[in-house]
Amino acid sequence: MSPTHASRPTDASTTAAAAAAPATGRAVPVRRAVVIGGGISGLAAAALLARDGFAVTVLEQRTQLGGRAGTWEQDGFRFDTGPSWYLMPEVFDHFFQLLGTSADEQLDLDVLDPGYRVYTEGHDEPIDLRSSREANIALFESIEPGAGAKMAKYLDSAADTYDMAVRRFLYGTFQDLTKLAAPDVLKRMGKLARLLLQPLSSFASTAVKDHRLWQILGYPAVFLGTSPYQAPSMYHLMSHLDLADGVLYPKGGITQVIAAVERVAEAEGAVITTGATVTRIVVEDGHATGVAYRDEAGDEHVVAADLVVSAADLRHTEMELLEQEHRTHDAAHWAKRDPGPSAVLVYLGVDGPVPGLLHHTLVFTEDWKENFGAIFGKDRHVPDPASIYVCAPSLTDDSVAPEGQSNLFVLVPLPADVSIGKGGIDGAGDAQVEAIADRAIDVIAERSGVPDLRDRIRVRRTIGPQDFADDLNAWSGSMLGPAHTLAQSAFFREKNASTKVDGLYYVGASTIPGIGLPMCLISAEVLIKRIHGDTSTEPLPTPLPRSVGAPPVRTTG
Repeated sequence: MSPTHASRPTDASTTAAAAAAPATGRAVPVRRAVVIGGGISGLAAAALLARDGFAVTVLEQRTQLGGRAGTWEQDGFRFDTGPSWYLMPEVFDHFFQLLGTSADEQLDLDVLDPGYRVYTEGHDEPIDLRSSREANIALFESIEPGAGAKMAKYLDSAADTYDMAVRRFLYGTFQDLTKLAAPDVLKRMGKLARLLLQPLSSFASTAVKDHRLWQILGYPAVFLGTSPYQAPSMYHLMSHLDLADGVLYPKGGITQVIAAVERVAEAEGAVITTGATVTRIVVEDGHATGVAYRDEAGDEHVVAADLVVSAADLRHTEMELLEQEHRTHDAAHWAKRDPGPSAVLVYLGVDGPVPGLLHHTLVFTEDWKENFGAIFGKDRHVPDPASIYVCAPSLTDDSVAPEGQSNLFVLVPLPADVSIGKGGIDGAGDAQVEAIADRAIDVIAERSGVPDLRDRIRVRRTIGPQDFADDLNAWSGSMLGPAHTLAQSAFFREKNASTKVDGLYYVGASTIPGIGLPMCLISAEVLIKRIHGDTSTEPLPTPLPRSVGAPPVRTTG
């Protein structure tokens, strides 16, 4: 990626929104927007704002775009540093369609079949989940006679709940809650009440009794930054995504998704500046008028703006970039919220194959009460043993590792606790982080039948909770963002606009609709709705019209 460094005009005449039609021949003032953060939500917001007529500047503190969804290379191995699942493909496609293109045009997508593999402690044989609803219903029936019919109903409910979430919850701003009183919502009010009050763990047990199958239905809570014991069963909709929709893989990895969103943002006229550490949001008379940042040389700059969008961690934005009187939430508010889990991440370049793994492999402990209690309970500590996730993209994509070698990404969920420490290269991380990584490697070695796995490692890097805090300004070193508990979901989640500062908006995992790459893309669309006062709940029609009042302006310097 090669971000463009540019400067924007700062003349006050550009601050007014355009009112004259182009046919008048008069100069059209351009509204200016500054986006803080070059992760997927910041880039997506920049693309849609530029399409909407804003002159957009993106300020990213690191030299690489993508935020959590970054990339790292060493000795011919190329690793996605964060997200690795491509779910909700229609969300990606809809975003690209808003900009006049499509996911098929921007990405090379493969269907994974099997979609993923699950090992459970105490069982030698794994369960391989397939790419279609019918195959997975048959799989469940083969393991637990009678479960097939129950799973058909469970997945019907998951699909219905997911469709309703897309129509009524995910793409709305929640500015007008009466919009939620639509006939399809009212018709399901009894069901919704039950789904909100019953935890996912117990709801999943109505479909299956086999412990391994129950875990397969409960684990998607981790995608939501929470536990199946705490996630509302509304989120059983997640099973529609992996068991019915299937799992895709973009060739080259998730970094290609980031590159595609960057590409469309720049095509719309957004200008991206890296190495720009934002130090404060400028507020004058209650309105956001710019963003101050420090460049790599240490020089201070201010970019004037009519609108500021922060794609950074919301707690960091409010507590570090705004003066106290301009904060919507104070420290006491954040003390009552749940930052979600952290993790130790391990990137391994390994000589030879690692049999026993698929592209996505999950290794579950038997005692989930203990495992999830350690991460999300009152007495939070590093679980041991821990459930782990392993991604082996070199099984699918020969561009991510040298020929004959394996690329492994390992994730060990942990409490959000920066005292666990930092990672490092070749074992140079803090002792607790490296010990957690060693234990995970030993589990992989046992499950994959490679007892000499440690000896075959040629590249090793670890990431710990402190790295998330230092590199991404993540609250308490959170890996994903605030957990999707009932009190932090839908209209209970932090809103996408400041209540104290006009012209200050938010996108990304901290705000509505929530965490994960698809949700972050949706948050950019919800931003556009918020700016226009659009209280509809459905996705916007495609393509998004270009503003005729304030066309995109691209400047270089």
